Formats: sequence, C-alpha cells, structure tokens
Amino acid sequence: MAPDNKRRPLPQGEQFFTPGATGLRKAVEQRSAVPMTFLFTQVPRWLTPVVLVILLLAGFAVTNPLGGVAVLPVLAFIGWLAYLSWPSLGYGGKLMRVAMLTFLVLLAATRFGAF
Repeated sequence: MAPDNKRRPLPQGEQFFTPGATGLRKAVEQRSAVPMTFLFTQVPRWLTPVVLVILLLAGFAVTNPLGGVAVLPVLAFIGWLAYLSWPSLGYGGKLMRVAMLTFLVLLAATRFGAF
C-alpha cells in the first residue's frame, strides 16, 4: 500500500450508487465499490489503460484462441464499466457501449474459431 500522503482522492461526484437501485444492480454496485476504489486510489492511473491496450493488441495480433483469451479481460472490464454507467447515459453513450461490446464479442469469437 502507498503511504497516506500519496493516495489519490476519490473522484468528485454526486453519488457513487444508483439512487433507488434494487436487486442485481444494487448487489453489483456494492461489490464493485472495493475494486473501483482500489483502481482509483492504489493503482497508478496509467496502468489499467496500458494493460487493457496491450491485451487488446494481443487479441488483434494473435489469431488463435490465445488471442481470444487476451480479449476476454478487456471485454469483462468494458462490460463491467458499461453496466455501472448505464443508468446515467444518454442514447449516444448507450449505443457506443453496445457497439464496443459487440465488437469485442465478435473479435473474441473469431479468435475462438466461431466464424
């Protein structure tokens, strides 16, 4: 762990959780609080995007199932963020996330030999 004086503050915002959320959304948001706090405060800001880009590039470069395995963490991370941000998005943001997830699913499927 980093010393207290080197921790980054949490991002400013009105609320962390969706107001009035119940069921699955509430459970996912509560379970996501610890990993998101860890990513925002303990991991260097550049690390997560760099790792995701490296995995995505590996998914493009490797045309066998190993390339599909490299894309799966990217798909999971983008899907997780899309699910968490969905209630606050407009139509354009929702369309963009659906397009990105569709692209990643198709990329992984081609690497696993589905097409």
